[in-house]
Amino acid sequence: MAHFAWFLFLLLSSATACDRCVHQSKATFVTSVEALSSGACGYGSLALSFGGGFLAGSGSPLFKNGAGCGACFQIRCKNPNLCRGTGTKVTLTDRNYDNRTDFVLSSKAFMAMANKGKTQDILKAGIVDVEYKRIPCEYKNQNLAVRVGESSQKPYYLQIKLLYQGGQTEISAIDVAQVGSSSWISMSRNYGAVWDTSRFLDGALQFRFRVISGYSSKWIWAKYVLPADWKTGVVYDSGVQITDVAQETCSPCDYGSW
Repeated sequence: MAHFAWFLFLLLSSATACDRCVHQSKATFVTSVEALSSGACGYGSLALSFGGGFLAGSGSPLFKNGAGCGACFQIRCKNPNLCRGTGTKVTLTDRNYDNRTDFVLSSKAFMAMANKGKTQDILKAGIVDVEYKRIPCEYKNQNLAVRVGESSQKPYYLQIKLLYQGGQTEISAIDVAQVGSSSWISMSRNYGAVWDTSRFLDGALQFRFRVISGYSSKWIWAKYVLPADWKTGVVYDSGVQITDVAQETCSPCDYGSW
């Protein structure tokens, strides 16, 4: 059943993605960036370090039941009198329940789309027509990190949050084991970027991540992530980074002028 569920996720992800293509939509904004950082992905205040607070929430096709958390997009307003051609880059940190738009941006990201002297005009517009495409996330000198949740209780319950996921990918599965052991335990997605397990785990811990990039997938092994004396609330470097760019077969594909 687990293998079937993963295959279904891969199939649906590929069918709804075409991430390398340019898509047409609408975007609006929220005045408080905290509304996006404390949202459905579970990043909390750590999200404010993603792209300088250029954050976004999006609906189901891009949120992907939480697998889309941490994805990066380039979005540009289509009104040349109001907006500049380069647009803005955002990180997905929340789910958007407003069915009028695919994206809700932080006001900082929304205003960044505007031409010089037009920031107040774009705010007054409220909702603008946009085109967007997914782009690889880049975290220079920053590996994929694991934050241990405060509700974790060693060694009976472990909750982690994934941070700084690079590339153009989704993580569809996580396994954890004691360092040096081959007895892997599957973790479950609790919500968004938060995963957990209630299986007994003692000692230092290693992880492996199943990474989907378009129609391809692979396992990435982080050999030593949590020390035996891991503590809640602490962020641990995984020692690996994901840089894969999605491989897809999308036709036709409107690349626009980007």
